[in-house]
Amino acid sequence: MTVHLFGGVSSPSCANFALKKTTEHNNASFDTETVRTVERNFYVHDCLKSVASEESPIFLVKDLTELLSKSGFHLTKWLSNSRKLVESIAEAYLATAVKNLDFGPAVIERALRVQWQVSSDTFSFSISIKDRPATTRGILSVISSMYRPAWILSPLCLSS
Repeated sequence: MTVHLFGGVSSPSCANFALKKTTEHNNASFDTETVRTVERNFYVHDCLKSVASEESPIFLVKDLTELLSKSGFHLTKWLSNSRKLVESIAEAYLATAVKNLDFGPAVIERALRVQWQVSSDTFSFSISIKDRPATTRGILSVISSMYRPAWILSPLCLSS
């Protein structure tokens, strides 16, 4: 099979499987950090990675692009708060918000319901609490609607 239906219920898991198989087949040819990035930092179609220096992501972007292109993945919409990294990536592959190297306060990226303010390198959450009855079901509904990774914003836990 060379094509998969986009939008199917199984699409996210199939995409992750294909990414992991790509690294499995090509891991000997690439840096261990690149392989580890594909295994641990991809969430469906987003790669969320933080690094300590400005030099290592330039190499990482090049290596990730090369590794994943071996299986037909074309990485685009790159975004970083590092001008040095953004300048090293061809404009066609950059996120629209930074194509003109505009790092204004309006540049906000969203992933996993977390908002990243690129210019200040800060994270925020946007919560809209719906009016629900004060029953167990209503309370759980509100808590579930505020779900964030690791439940860091859910205000309480109910025991049965």
